[in-house]
Amino acid sequence: MSPSLISKPSRFKAAFSMVELLAAVAIMGIIAFMAIPSVTKMRSDGERNLAIARVESLNIAMASFVQAEGRSRAENQWQSAGTNAAKYTLLRPYLAFAEDTIVRFMPSGYSANFGNSVVALQKTTLIGPGNVTIRY
Repeated sequence: MSPSLISKPSRFKAAFSMVELLAAVAIMGIIAFMAIPSVTKMRSDGERNLAIARVESLNIAMASFVQAEGRSRAENQWQSAGTNAAKYTLLRPYLAFAEDTIVRFMPSGYSANFGNSVVALQKTTLIGPGNVTIRY
């Protein structure tokens, strides 16, 4: 019988060597290391876009509030609601999705500041992480 036809003993099964496994793990680690910054940037961009969308919905709710209540009544209610939380409570019925407080409505790290007059329909100011005003 030729030596090539002799089968190997059963203890020599085909498997990956330790070097091959370490190389595969190292390659996956490098790929993960390169991907993590992109994933975190996508998340922060998503939260920023959500905050902008929520502030825009507040602006639309303000217009609906003025239209439903009338200019003078809406302005009187707006002036009597001194805080952002009280003004948000006035707008909640005009939002399709409304949490119970404005803090829960806005994404984490973002806040909204309403203008002094609802009749002027000033855009709501969006404040981002680090108290930075975001232009949208």
